[in-house]
Amino acid sequence: MLTTLQNHIGGSFRDAHGTGTLDLIDPATGEVDGRIPLSDADDLDAAYAAAAAAFAIWRDTTPAERQLALFRIADAMAARAEEFADLESQDTGKPRATLVADEIEQSVDQLRFFAGAARSLEGRAAGEYLAGHTSYVRREPIGVIGQVTPWNYPLNMAVWKIAPALAAGNTVVLKPAESTPRSTLLLAEIVAEHTPAGALNVVLGARETGATLVAHPVPQMVAITGSVRAGMAVASSAANDLKRVHLELGGKAPAVVFADAPLQKAAEGIVAAAFFNAGQDCTAATRVLVHSSVHDELVRMLVDRTRTHARTGGPHAEGVFFGPLSSAAQLAQVQGFVDRLPAHARIETGGHRQGERGYFFEPTIVSGMRQDDEAVQDEVFGPLLTVQSFETDDEALAMANGVRYALAASVWTRDHGRALRFTRDLDFGCVWVNTHIPFVSDMPHGGFKHSGYGKDLSQYGFDDYTRIKHVMTALD
Repeated sequence: MLTTLQNHIGGSFRDAHGTGTLDLIDPATGEVDGRIPLSDADDLDAAYAAAAAAFAIWRDTTPAERQLALFRIADAMAARAEEFADLESQDTGKPRATLVADEIEQSVDQLRFFAGAARSLEGRAAGEYLAGHTSYVRREPIGVIGQVTPWNYPLNMAVWKIAPALAAGNTVVLKPAESTPRSTLLLAEIVAEHTPAGALNVVLGARETGATLVAHPVPQMVAITGSVRAGMAVASSAANDLKRVHLELGGKAPAVVFADAPLQKAAEGIVAAAFFNAGQDCTAATRVLVHSSVHDELVRMLVDRTRTHARTGGPHAEGVFFGPLSSAAQLAQVQGFVDRLPAHARIETGGHRQGERGYFFEPTIVSGMRQDDEAVQDEVFGPLLTVQSFETDDEALAMANGVRYALAASVWTRDHGRALRFTRDLDFGCVWVNTHIPFVSDMPHGGFKHSGYGKDLSQYGFDDYTRIKHVMTALD
């Protein structure tokens, strides 16, 4: 008997009002292993009512009280790390052996970072900017926040959204991706133990549920991590009543490799950054731009490293670097990009599905690519790495910036001056030098152009969930 999951509203699990359901598919097997409800407008009304009631309490807590609550939530997550990892692996097919270190411990650290941020609500110093009057600035919570999280990092992305919102004194209604809800529901259960009932509400459903969440009149801000298409739809809907919008969208990250780069280190770092999580990462290294003088050598190194260190397989298989793609639709999308490769492209390794069960795709490297090729311009969101060559610094910069996305990039060189020039001129929200993809809670994550706007992580991410108020008092 398959279990239909429940929403978490007002501090407890509740059956959805909506009568439809959606199957949960194990991406490692392709088999149904549960169901979610397709929540409707009544479910969103209940969730937002609970969040609004909780906001009246939570906004008046002190920063120290919010900090303590988030520390306790982090401690509870750490204590239940194995349970979180089991649920995350079940929903995503990720290698179970590495999930605690790769993702659960990161989420705990991010919660602890925002616990600290809760006590840094800074504004300008008070002063007499007009004779006879004193002014000061208050930094306040925005109110009820609507949030939508993706399926590639279900728990991490939920924490990125929930932690700064709660730390700043807001309350939340969140819809996780329809295919990966389980770890978010466990997080909601833990949050409810340490915050007012309704501080975090989780409503399950598909695209229509998400659209209703965004269009609802209660939230003062909506935040989404997802596709460019989804981000544009959210921004358009939110504009109808001038909600604030926080968008973290797609990416098409270049790794620019110069002739003087440490090539072996570059090959190792790029392969890891390209194929981790099956390439289902907005910051994944998807485009190698390499100087023509070392092109062939680097391609050989990339292929060798991929064949020895980027194995794909089931969540409990030994020696696996990444698991399956998230769904049959994602598998078809990646295969479509490969099938449509132009005649001048050369598949160096991979290029096909692995096995007949589950949604596994071999790590794939394609050389001979040109700037206007589909696989160079459009986000694949899978284990597909393209390679292009360049002759000059200016050509490399133009190629790197010559896409719609602007989330992340890396430059590989021993030349300090060149590294400084490229970190300045690369039009991306995050630029790494001689590495690609590390994150820390203390530094901001977010992009430009079609990669969206707003910052996750860091003090900047915390500030995004606050509003500024000027207070002036007459002195007589």
